Amino acid sequence: MVIDLPLLRLLQLVSPGLPIGMFCYSQGLERAVHDAWLGNAEQADEWLRGILHNNLARTDAPLLARLYDAWFAVDLDRVTVWSQTLLAYRETAELRAEDKQTGQALARLLAQLDMPEAADWQKRPDTTLAALFALAAVRWRIDKAAAVNGYLWAWLENQVLCAVKLVPLGQVAGQQLLHGLATDIPRLAEQALRLSDAQIGAGSFGLALASSRHETQYSRLFRS
Repeated sequence: MVIDLPLLRLLQLVSPGLPIGMFCYSQGLERAVHDAWLGNAEQADEWLRGILHNNLARTDAPLLARLYDAWFAVDLDRVTVWSQTLLAYRETAELRAEDKQTGQALARLLAQLDMPEAADWQKRPDTTLAALFALAAVRWRIDKAAAVNGYLWAWLENQVLCAVKLVPLGQVAGQQLLHGLATDIPRLAEQALRLSDAQIGAGSFGLALASSRHETQYSRLFRS
């Protein structure tokens, strides 16, 4: 029996149980629900699908692939450039803080999992989650395409969990959302891997507005 250890490592990396605090962040979804922009499963599907297609697949995913290549080549200058580029695409202070805080948390974890390269990223202001996710994928010999698919899945699962709490949705409705939206991920990951540097970048006005409004929301459950 052949045991695929890289697959098991990927499952560990994308697990909602990974202690990096992703459960604290809704990425503007809390404000969108508060402002009644979405209030049922169909509207949640539309919101998440839009962000997945217009943001994650055109920014995070292709930059994750470049970070993977940079770590693989031990090109730390390129790692820094792409991590800083990803931060520059974040349109609000909340989203930048989320990326830095979750990335630093993953750096602390990886440093304790015999990955000394992660140690320097625990306090760097240009740390991003994708930068450390890519490092883990390279060191654990996870295929680049699998890593991109896993990264998109991890984002989607966290967002659906937020929607279940906030809309609110039932557990079955949440699983239906995951089941439907996950079918888009392989195609989006494949497209992301083909994007040129000049094609990277996107934006969703609704996401930016919801996130900026969330920064001053009086009462909230999530940090973004």
